[in-house]
Amino acid sequence: MNPTTPTTPTAPVAEGDEEKKTTTEKAVTDTAPEQAAEQHAEESRGAASQSAEQDPDAGPDAADSYDDDSAAGQESAGLGAAAAAVVAAGLGIVSLTGAWSGRVAAERETLIGQIKTSSGGSAAQQISEIYGDAWHATALVNGLFGLLALLVGVFVLVRPLFGAPAAHPQAGWVRAVARGGIALGVLGILIAVGMYFDLIVALPTAATPSAG
Repeated sequence: MNPTTPTTPTAPVAEGDEEKKTTTEKAVTDTAPEQAAEQHAEESRGAASQSAEQDPDAGPDAADSYDDDSAAGQESAGLGAAAAAVVAAGLGIVSLTGAWSGRVAAERETLIGQIKTSSGGSAAQQISEIYGDAWHATALVNGLFGLLALLVGVFVLVRPLFGAPAAHPQAGWVRAVARGGIALGVLGILIAVGMYFDLIVALPTAATPSAG
């Protein structure tokens, strides 16, 4: 007789238990990617905290660097405003005293007048072409310098109203010099206008020869 192998009886699986097992396996499979993502995020946070522990001064140094750049920018703006105020005052002085450019323009007009009247002309024409045009050219150049002084001075005074507010107010001497440049520029413009239209000093007139 052949020996018979004993068989272990298998417990019958209920239909509900099989469905529950399938649902459990599916839930585990669905939550696997979420667990992997959460683990990756924890590893990233751990690496960031480790980096911060290794370099604890990185944050404050970056803030200090930003503060230094901001302070340097404000200092540069202050120096620019001071230089502009001095330039405005200088332009105002030039508008009153005259410049070499005004003399060059006057000499050019004189030469042109001499060329025009070389072939003959009345005394009044010679005065207008040789003397009057040169006088007007000088007044025009001086008036341009006065206008530049006025514009630069106004720019210095209104510049703090635009852009980011500065940590420190504009220096008092800068405002004073800018106002001085504006005053000189306005005075130079008024004098130039009077010269150009012959309001201050009139052009000389030629005497009419008497009939004899």
